[in-house]
Amino acid sequence: MDKGCWKHTLVALVVVLVSTFAEASFSCHMDDFIKAVKQVEDGDPGSDPVAVLKRLRRAAGLNDAFIQHFLGDANSGGPEIDAALSVYIRKTVHHRVTEDAKEEGVVLTSDGTTVALMPVLLGIEAGLLSKTEGGYQGLHQLTLAKDLALSFRHSSPLTPVLGPDGCWDSVTSPQVFTLLDSPSLVTTAQVNGGMDGIVLGMEAKSRHPLKLSSLLTEYYCHQLDREGLDVAPRLISRRRRENFRGLVSRPVLIRQVLKSQELMRKLVGRRLMRVRQLRPMVKEGMREFVQKYIECPPIIPRCMWGAEPYRGNPTNLSLPLSFLYIHHTHTPSKPCLTFQQCSADMRSMQRFHQEDRGWDDIGYSFVAGSDGYIYEGRGWHTRGAHTLGHNSIGYGVSFIGDYMATLPSQHSMGLVRDKLATCAVSGGRLVANFTLQGHRQVVNTSCPGDAFYNEIRGWKHFGEVKK
Repeated sequence: MDKGCWKHTLVALVVVLVSTFAEASFSCHMDDFIKAVKQVEDGDPGSDPVAVLKRLRRAAGLNDAFIQHFLGDANSGGPEIDAALSVYIRKTVHHRVTEDAKEEGVVLTSDGTTVALMPVLLGIEAGLLSKTEGGYQGLHQLTLAKDLALSFRHSSPLTPVLGPDGCWDSVTSPQVFTLLDSPSLVTTAQVNGGMDGIVLGMEAKSRHPLKLSSLLTEYYCHQLDREGLDVAPRLISRRRRENFRGLVSRPVLIRQVLKSQELMRKLVGRRLMRVRQLRPMVKEGMREFVQKYIECPPIIPRCMWGAEPYRGNPTNLSLPLSFLYIHHTHTPSKPCLTFQQCSADMRSMQRFHQEDRGWDDIGYSFVAGSDGYIYEGRGWHTRGAHTLGHNSIGYGVSFIGDYMATLPSQHSMGLVRDKLATCAVSGGRLVANFTLQGHRQVVNTSCPGDAFYNEIRGWKHFGEVKK
């Protein structure tokens, strides 16, 4: 073999070894990505966060004309990131959906949700640069607006406008994320990342000094104490939807989507749709965006909490339903405060319902944790086994914990009372004048606990049993 062949073989071997090292050293978990960011920071201790972000952007290959218009060239200045880190950063930041519905450029966060990293990093960089430029130039367009414009202009009755969510091959060492349905041009992970990019971009502008790894740790790795989200800080990922809702109005986002479309026309020529043609599509698409990601609560899908398959043949519900039945689990008796504990509780209840009671699946339609999330049980379309004699006319929603003497957290109650119920009505799953009842009103039981039952009697839509 001549020297040239040996040289090419050696280069190929190095690339394979570097790639293998990166795969083995880091998973697609936010905790590991933050460790990688810290390595980049430690490799050039004097660099400011904008320089760190540019180096990450360069490694990930995020340097197209649209991004450069707002953030400048990523290839300017700063030392190169070592090869192993570059491989890992490109894998976790460069976003795409493959033909077999695998979504790349996303990471699993400690709270159980999945986030696209590209809009997070672009949003933070835009926020930091706005210190000198004034306002938030490019913040909305780099995080959400451009992607929404792309999705809305390609929407059709046969193509989903937004979503879906997906599931990881492992929640302890995630590597492969697979979507649950046909992908749109903006997945749920992209929306999560876009929301986080806007929230963190606006926060970064007011932070001085700022270390990128510290900001990401504070936002994504906060651990709740026993009072849960009721006393948690404002700036944490579990609050992304409420923070986003407080920062960005629907008219502002519509305007930014249209501005993104106009900029793309200027950058790529006149092949793209004109703004006036896109406007009605944007207004319609934003209705779905608001319903799906603002009105509705974040729901952890079955595959993420490790659900066993449904046994037998599920019975479809005839929608919309007329009732919402409130339960507590009693056992587990304590509220769950982490994705890991809530998932374990869900698996425990499913085992009890399937093995001890002989049911086809966990009985509840949905379950509220105290970690800021709703967990999917039998879901919107399958008849549950939660309220004997009433399973075909209502959804059963349970709160993890025993609430004979105490109440669930205010946040978890609001998530069901104000978000899940509104989502059900706006999505055509519950009638607008639905009736809310406690389990004990229609079945001889103490559920949902004395303290909790007295609480829900004051909720809107609560109704007494008609004699």
